[in-house]
Amino acid sequence: MKILLVEDEISLGDYIQKGLTEAGFIVSHQITGLDGYHALMSEDFNVVVMDVMLPDISGFEVVRNYRAAGKLTPVLFLTAKDELSDRIKGIEIGGDDYLTKPFAFAELLVRIKSLLRRAKQVDYSSNVLKIADLTMDIAKRSVYRGETLIKLTAKEFALLQFLLERQGEVLPRSVIASQVWDINFDSDTNVIDVAIRRLRLKIDDDFEIKLIHTVRGMGYRLEVIDSPDATAKAPTS
Repeated sequence: MKILLVEDEISLGDYIQKGLTEAGFIVSHQITGLDGYHALMSEDFNVVVMDVMLPDISGFEVVRNYRAAGKLTPVLFLTAKDELSDRIKGIEIGGDDYLTKPFAFAELLVRIKSLLRRAKQVDYSSNVLKIADLTMDIAKRSVYRGETLIKLTAKEFALLQFLLERQGEVLPRSVIASQVWDINFDSDTNVIDVAIRRLRLKIDDDFEIKLIHTVRGMGYRLEVIDSPDATAKAPTS
C-alpha cells in the first residue's frame, strides 16, 4: 500500500513516515503543496495524508485541484486548527477524514486503515445499486443518473452507497457519521449536513426527481416519493 504524506514540518513528517513504514506502508514524503500535487498527478496512491498549512499553497487547494481532475483517492487532512469551519471546508472540497495536531500516531494509523478498508470494500464488491434513474456500480466506482455520469469523491461515493443500502430508512446524523466516517462527530457539528448538501448538489439539484430527503429533527432518508415502484438492491454479500 502506498501513502503520500505532504507535511512541511520535517521532524513530524519523518516521524510519521518512519511509523507508517514500520507498519508496512510505502511512504512518499513531500514538504510543499506543489510537490505533493505533482506526486498525486504522476503516481498512484492508496491514501493521501495532507497537511493543511503548507509553505506555498494550502493542502485544501491541492486537494481541491486534485478532485477537480476527477481523482478519488481517500484524503486525510492534518491541521493545527480545531475550528469547525476548517473541518467543514475539508469535507466540502473532498476530504475523507480530518485529524487535529497534536495527535497520537496510533490514531493516525487507525484512521488510515479505516480509509483503506472502506476503499477495499468498494473496489471488490460486485453489487449494482439502483433507485429511480440513479445507478451505482460499486465494482466500477461509477454513478449515473440516466445517461449522466456523476463524479463523486471517495467519501461521497461511500455516503451514497450507505444511503442506497438503507433506502427508505431514517438515518440519524450520528449513524451516518459512525458508519461512513468510522468516527463520532460532536452532536453540535454540521459536518454531516455539509456532506449531504454536497451530495444533493451532485445527484439531486439538476434532476426532477429528488432522492435525498431531510426528516426534520431526525436525520436523512433516501427514497423516491413520486415513484413508489423504484427500489434499491441491497448487497447480498
